[in-house]
Amino acid sequence: MEREAIAFWPPDYLDEFGSLLNYVAILEVRGDRQPWIWSDRVQPYRAAVQSVYELKTEWFDVSEAAIRVGKAHELTPKQAEQWMAALKTFCPWKKGPFELFGIPIDAEWRSDLKWERILPHIQPLAQRKVADIGCHNGYFMFRMIHENPELVIGFEPVAKHFWNFQLIQNLIQQPNLYFELLGVEHIDLYPNVFDTIFCLGILYHHADPIGLLRKLREALEPGGELIIDCQGIPGEEAIALTPRKRYAQAKGIWFLPTQSCLETWIARAGFTDIHCFYAEPLSLAEQRRTAWADIDSLKEFLNPNDLTRTIEGYPAPWRYYVRASK
Repeated sequence: MEREAIAFWPPDYLDEFGSLLNYVAILEVRGDRQPWIWSDRVQPYRAAVQSVYELKTEWFDVSEAAIRVGKAHELTPKQAEQWMAALKTFCPWKKGPFELFGIPIDAEWRSDLKWERILPHIQPLAQRKVADIGCHNGYFMFRMIHENPELVIGFEPVAKHFWNFQLIQNLIQQPNLYFELLGVEHIDLYPNVFDTIFCLGILYHHADPIGLLRKLREALEPGGELIIDCQGIPGEEAIALTPRKRYAQAKGIWFLPTQSCLETWIARAGFTDIHCFYAEPLSLAEQRRTAWADIDSLKEFLNPNDLTRTIEGYPAPWRYYVRASK
């Protein structure tokens, strides 16, 4: 049966929250979106996971930059060939790095750099209920295992990313990690649930950033912590850039704030203790073309004669990391 592609699906976590959740609404959205993971559009990814469904390992390490799962010697030559084919199906790998059964995967984004910047500035995740908004393939979720959270829910509406996550989760089978095909717009269905919410690389993709911040605040427990990573522009004034069409060749970019503007959004959404702990231009070392992501990347998105501008002529991207409390 094709559903065997999911070797590990943790038991439902919703009952433990009881009346806290908008249970019916969550189940309705789930019911609408569950067919996405079995659709013809994502069949190659499902088939790739199915092809290595029987592979097993008892070894993984999520404490360092590359998430490492399995050892090369655990696979027969035929299994190694099947595994490599499955990994290549998910190219381009956008988030990483990984080392899976001895195969290093250098993704387009050095997500480990972001995690290393964030971790020293947040409350310890041990025994906390955590949401990872826009979790993609689960890189940050897997890194969180090392911090011993009670629960991590990844919100990600892209079915391809579900299968990329499942490829790894099938091997390490972590019972406190959950992947929901929900977006940030559904986070308020979890009122007063999370101790920590990560919203990394999401805010500037939405037309109502303050509205989303208010929903994020609803989902935090009193005293809970929000961690924001937002792309923006340099400048001292509390203003935001709205690109006419594309920004650095990307569609779906609505507002790119200055640091002051981002902090103002967060304050107006009702947060307190707002602290920006990182503000730097996005580096060509952090987002770049690799063998596992052979696509145009940041270098191609900037003006080759002036790296402080995008190819459209806008200010080149900065990244702002902000911590705030409910």
